[in-house]
Amino acid sequence: SIPMYETIQHLHSYWAYLVLLVLILSTFNAIIKTLGKKPFAPQDFRISLFTLIVSHIQLLIGLVLYFVSPYFNAFSEVGMKGVMGDSTLRLYLVEHPITMIIAIVLITMGYSKHKKKLASNKKLRTIAIFYALALLLILSRIPWDAWF
Repeated sequence: SIPMYETIQHLHSYWAYLVLLVLILSTFNAIIKTLGKKPFAPQDFRISLFTLIVSHIQLLIGLVLYFVSPYFNAFSEVGMKGVMGDSTLRLYLVEHPITMIIAIVLITMGYSKHKKKLASNKKLRTIAIFYALALLLILSRIPWDAWF
């Protein structure tokens, strides 16, 4: 139904600002501390964990949105060829979801891998690399025209 779709869409859009904010914060925190050879501190753990949590919540909201979206009907209406031939449908039904899932997998991998490292610089560098790659992917596939 349209009111449910719009509610979930607004939640997904506004939650995205939080995801972007904490992902930028945790990425640059890890980069700056890595370059400055600073020790890994409890707040670094908390920032990276909070980023992991809000990004996973965004993924769940996005998955619900995907299946209640009016765009989803395009698969049965125009088929995969029609979806891939339409830049808007391709963005919302293929590029955005797949890219965001890959980005969240990278955040999850970075978070998991950093916990196995013993040295501060290796923990921070792992977060910096994986979170930065995720950030680049996310920035590449945000539907900016729908955001502003």
